[in-house]
Amino acid sequence: MRKRTKIIATIGPSSSSPSKLNKMILEGVDVFRINMSHSSIEQTKDIVEQLKIESIKLKRPVATMIDLQGQKIRIKDFGKNKHIILRASDEFILDCSLAENRGTNKCVGVTYKDLYKHVDVGDEILLSDAIIKLEVTKINNTKIYTNVLRGGKLKPHQGLNKKGGGLTLRGITQKDKNDLKQLLNFDIDYVAVSFVRDEKDIREVRGIIGKKAVGIIAKIERAEAISKIDEIAEASDGILVARGDLGVEIGVEQLPAVQDKLIRKSISFEKIAIVATQMMESMITNRVPTRAEVFDVANAVTSGVDAIMLSAETAIGRYPVDVVQEACRICEIAEKTNRKILKVDRKENKFVSVDQVIALSAVYAADNSCIKAIACLTETGSTPKWMSRVQSNIPIYAMTKSDAASRKICLFKGVYSIKIDEVEYDHAEANKQVINLMLEKGAVKKGDFVIITKGDLMGTSGSTNALKIVEVGNLVEV
Repeated sequence: MRKRTKIIATIGPSSSSPSKLNKMILEGVDVFRINMSHSSIEQTKDIVEQLKIESIKLKRPVATMIDLQGQKIRIKDFGKNKHIILRASDEFILDCSLAENRGTNKCVGVTYKDLYKHVDVGDEILLSDAIIKLEVTKINNTKIYTNVLRGGKLKPHQGLNKKGGGLTLRGITQKDKNDLKQLLNFDIDYVAVSFVRDEKDIREVRGIIGKKAVGIIAKIERAEAISKIDEIAEASDGILVARGDLGVEIGVEQLPAVQDKLIRKSISFEKIAIVATQMMESMITNRVPTRAEVFDVANAVTSGVDAIMLSAETAIGRYPVDVVQEACRICEIAEKTNRKILKVDRKENKFVSVDQVIALSAVYAADNSCIKAIACLTETGSTPKWMSRVQSNIPIYAMTKSDAASRKICLFKGVYSIKIDEVEYDHAEANKQVINLMLEKGAVKKGDFVIITKGDLMGTSGSTNALKIVEVGNLVEV
């Protein structure tokens, strides 16, 4: 059986060629992330089309996640200088009115012209992923005077955060809106919303998406988002713990507890949970991960996440295929050897739809009997989604003729997506079709018992209302 935890790989210069995409799908990537901070609309279109081609070749659906750039505050540049050196006790000025190319070793401009209104004397400003720490000593008009507490090499256009959060930028920029409107013309499956502040950011994105079947993933990377996490989780389809900027704002020492809290919160709302940032960072230049990285990935897996996300490791790293191989191997072993029973207070204790009742009944029955696998004939993917919300080791095979559903299912933990050309509408024939597909995949053998879920009105959205147990090799003909 393949891993249950899904792998999201970021596409970049190291991984965008057809041959690399093919190998990464073959090795176990389930979702490909395209970062709009580094990709144009045309580049994104080409990648989405190429992913379709490689997916068809390998007969394995994969999903596409678009990561909107969001409102990240950055410093401007230093003219012809590629970097400056800041030393402890130096005075350094952040000048909100300074133009591009005017930065020096004494001052630099920032992309947020109102930054001076949202900091106070004594605040700590963090640059370049918290490598450099500044303390605000004085504010004079648009100039923020600081004392360097921790120095280092500062390159142009590095990120800027305030420790503790509180900068009032909204997460959705005009660029995000323009990008999303154009990207909806392509076959994308998920959109990740960067620097979410509250549920209003999610609703704004959902308003642009409209009736398109595109999932919304809220990236939690601002301190203020944590206090709004219930509302954000309820409004979105999933939560992504973006540990880079989040760790800068809340302090890296707080990350383990906050990561665990966010994962449990996502699970309690029956939403997708993803962990990202530096999962296997050393593999940007090395062929094997560090022991600490192995523990990090394994811990995320046993915490109940749907997916882990690889960023620079696959985007710009030397060994993108090796990274995927290692990540898959760690996930498989962690799932087999270290299963935790998660105690989560679910927000909704009553089942609200027929397909939800069937889905949860199927997993519960399979987990407490001799059932070897669950086969789910689905039109939209809602039934396997509900199945994936239950802690279980039973493999779930979701079969659909919908291209969009087959891709979207790829992010659901423990669900293996199978695209079929046509669904048999005669129930006995449909059962045979399902079992033959599972035999072909090596999922079952003669004598195994399998649960099949489907609807009386197959081919109709939301119609799953039947659960049947069959024995492989001993199917009823009518």
